[in-house]
Amino acid sequence: MDNNNFEKDNVNTGNGESGQNGQNGQNFYQQNYGNMYQGYQNPYGQNGQQKPRREKKPHPTAKFVGKVVAAGLIFGIVAGPVTAGTNYISNKAIGNTNSSLTSTNRSKGSDKRLDATATSTVTTLSDVSDVVAEAMPSIVQVTNMSITEYQDFFGQVTKVPQKSAGSGIIINEDDDYIYIATNNHVVSNANSLTITFNDDSAVTGEVQGTDEQTDLAVVKVKKSDMKDATYKAIKVASIGNSNHIAVGESAIVIGNALGYGQSVTTGVVSALDREVTIQNEDSGKTYTNKLIQTSAAVSPGNSGGALLNAKGEVIGVVSAKYSGNKVEGMGFAIPITNAQDIVDQLMDKGKVTKRNGKDSKTAAGNGYLGVAGVDITQDMASTYNMPSGVYVAKVVKGSAADDAGIKKGDVITEMDGSAIATMEDLSSAISSKSAGDKVKLSVATVENSYQPKTVTVTLGERPEDEAQQ
Repeated sequence: MDNNNFEKDNVNTGNGESGQNGQNGQNFYQQNYGNMYQGYQNPYGQNGQQKPRREKKPHPTAKFVGKVVAAGLIFGIVAGPVTAGTNYISNKAIGNTNSSLTSTNRSKGSDKRLDATATSTVTTLSDVSDVVAEAMPSIVQVTNMSITEYQDFFGQVTKVPQKSAGSGIIINEDDDYIYIATNNHVVSNANSLTITFNDDSAVTGEVQGTDEQTDLAVVKVKKSDMKDATYKAIKVASIGNSNHIAVGESAIVIGNALGYGQSVTTGVVSALDREVTIQNEDSGKTYTNKLIQTSAAVSPGNSGGALLNAKGEVIGVVSAKYSGNKVEGMGFAIPITNAQDIVDQLMDKGKVTKRNGKDSKTAAGNGYLGVAGVDITQDMASTYNMPSGVYVAKVVKGSAADDAGIKKGDVITEMDGSAIATMEDLSSAISSKSAGDKVKLSVATVENSYQPKTVTVTLGERPEDEAQQ
């Protein structure tokens, strides 16, 4: 997901504007924003033979001292791996495969149950093969076939099939379905979904529910569509507590990197509560969420995959990768403890009705202004004698903006005293508000030679299918 790209509306200033500034605004549109819509395309031991020991018969005291010294040296060199290996072997020996899965099994009246992935007691990672072997059966590949429409210069629309790849995490089951958590953008606009399990068998999936604001979604697969061998090969992921993780601790990412199939990368938890603004490619809305940052490599196709701790517990749902010419090794994941409530609602109801214990209609993030706009940079402002900010390209009839008298051609420059330089700034500011909140916008109009005035707007409730802010 590219945080820098967003869709802009075609701008038509109409014929009713007059004056030099109005003409300049019209030229600005025709020259810079003739065609705003762009298609979006989403593109995965050597075993050495130990030499026989030479038999010696040292003095009993010397033999004891030698063992103590040798043991100390060996412990100092390989304490970590030996401890990890000892813990793992001891767990296996005593049958300690308890899972910390927090989701309850939803199956009723059925003898068939998926096993939960076992957790490890390892706290540092060097060889993660045991953790991965246990967790891999809970990770799936998600293939989305969608239809993308492209409009050429003459207005002709062409529909093109588009294939994109992502990942998912098996989180629960009931008598009829297997439920898989993934990202909203992974299943967006799906014409068909294919879920591929770790045994390479593939079945058709269907969207149970999505939440654009948190970029989460739940997909379900009919058990009746699965082979018995596949059902026996998969597991429900063990869910950890992302509130208990620390910066610097080991982290593992498993997902469908680049669409090539399941792969594994390792790193550490680089930062917590990173505020990352992500833009939805379909609606153009932007949302700011607090995410886990990791140094484990994240590539296209990993979205929806699992961020695991050293125990093999899911601590995050991989959501985005910050990419740029000067930055590498920055992946992000939605903290699983934050995601759990949203995922449960999507699984049970197919939609989110509460956020942070509040009804979603009054929860922060539901504020709605009702405009679509494009950015006016400083250079454009100088060229066209317009203020920098957001040029209002469209006002939704009956919206909060319409009720407040904001109209097409106006330029929004501030909200509650903070500068608005881009549509992303405006979207982020509105997304932090609730329906019914009052905000003060600084609006420049062509009729007033683009001199700003303050407009108080009472935000409405965002329609679920509305693409504007």
